[in-house]
Amino acid sequence: MNTIERTEVNGEPATLGDLRWLAATNHGHFTAMRVLDGKVRGLQFHLDRLKRSTLALFGSELDIAFVRKCLRHAIAGDAGPLSVRVNVFSRAYDRDRPAAPVAADVLVMVNPAGRTSDTPLRVKSFRYERDSPHVKHVGTFPLFQHRRLAQQAGYDDALFVDRNDCISEGSIWNVGFFDGKGVVWPDAPQLEGVSKQLLQAGLVKRCVSSIARSIALSDVGHYRAAFFTNSSQAVRPISRIDDTEFVTDAEFTAMLAACYDSNPDERI
Repeated sequence: MNTIERTEVNGEPATLGDLRWLAATNHGHFTAMRVLDGKVRGLQFHLDRLKRSTLALFGSELDIAFVRKCLRHAIAGDAGPLSVRVNVFSRAYDRDRPAAPVAADVLVMVNPAGRTSDTPLRVKSFRYERDSPHVKHVGTFPLFQHRRLAQQAGYDDALFVDRNDCISEGSIWNVGFFDGKGVVWPDAPQLEGVSKQLLQAGLVKRCVSSIARSIALSDVGHYRAAFFTNSSQAVRPISRIDDTEFVTDAEFTAMLAACYDSNPDERI
């Protein structure tokens, strides 16, 4: 079976009706993961995210054992590497009565994993605050629109700052900084990515400082290096934020990658 076309709902091939519902009612949440040989680094973080968000959006408990069953079925026969997305939605959701608790449906999409790149990113800042930043919801229009605007301006991606001009996160990634001693994360409302959580756990193991504090956009030049992290690529250097340039510190990047790799793979 061609993995590019593998889309399942509750362990069965997705129907036209399923896809029409998803297109007409853009309400739900998701998580995206990289799967290799049936294993995922940070699997429990992904499952916890899905469970929390289902309760928040649909008022119901998500059956995590069922989610894992759906995942195993969708990736069966593929050693990978795979890019897998789990969308949680509800065909019982009533737009006229959105407060009513409803049971969740689980959509799994499987694709070959995309290529990674070591080329440092150049990012442009925009004032934007994500709605419900604690939920990885399907309302992604502003994220990709800001990336588009950044690329039209000659950059690679968008970096968001809040109403106080303090950095929060990237379009679909978290951002971190190196102050010469350890990692500094923006202390602002943002989606806490799984790769970010894995990096934080690895930094603790290596006894490397990892703290959160408010980072004003005007102060980014005080940091020695900056980096991107998300589910598609654990670490990627950032070479420029607006007009501020950063050195690409190969030793620091390698240390971050080792921190990420120190977390064990978990079998689905």
